[in-house]
Amino acid sequence: MKKEKITISITIGIVCFLLILTIFMQFKVVYQTDITSIDTMREDDLKTELANWKEKYNETEQKYKEEYEKLKKYKEEASSDNKTKNNLEEELENAKLMLGITDVEGPGLVITLKNPENIDEKELDDSNTEQRVDAGELMIIVNYLREAGAEAISINNERIINKTDFAQIDDKNYIKINSKRVLEPFEIKVIGDAEYLKGTLIGSGYYNKMTKEFGQSVQMEDKNKITINKYDGNLDTKYINNKTL
Repeated sequence: MKKEKITISITIGIVCFLLILTIFMQFKVVYQTDITSIDTMREDDLKTELANWKEKYNETEQKYKEEYEKLKKYKEEASSDNKTKNNLEEELENAKLMLGITDVEGPGLVITLKNPENIDEKELDDSNTEQRVDAGELMIIVNYLREAGAEAISINNERIINKTDFAQIDDKNYIKINSKRVLEPFEIKVIGDAEYLKGTLIGSGYYNKMTKEFGQSVQMEDKNKITINKYDGNLDTKYINNKTL
């Protein structure tokens, strides 16, 4: 793009130089004309000479208009290139935001989620394992937040994107998010409308279920500025290909 701008600038410079040179040559011809001889010319000769100069003037004016239109076109093309570049850059930034591969910040909600204080992980059995915060519960919360218009989500600084995996490792009592080990307390950062995000969790009844049925500690705090780090995993694909219509 930089090379194209240099080329356009050089072209515009050459056009301007030619235009100035053409006008200068016309002025030079006028200057070199023997003015004293005009006095001795007959009326018919003067008319003829005047017609010739009028023709030269019209040619010069036409040349000027042509060069001016070329210059105008070059400027428009240069401006169009800049607009195209700006549009492409804007589309690229939007794509990065959608993919989650750039750091973002904005207002939103911070949710801190903990297991019940009296829970004994060693004595958990099939009847009370639902009291513990697990991968499935985190996925449910993420889905509620997305439905509420969350624009970016992270759990313990792991960016949540469409490709994010949640895995419950029961034998070692921890959760994997983006194939990385995550332990409680779980800090869920969300960028979006804080009131609407809270209202969705409470209105759905899930907040009451977490606190009353599961006995989990749930804190929700509005924040004017939340920073969520980019997804740093691999986005490469193996099987899908771009289809050209």
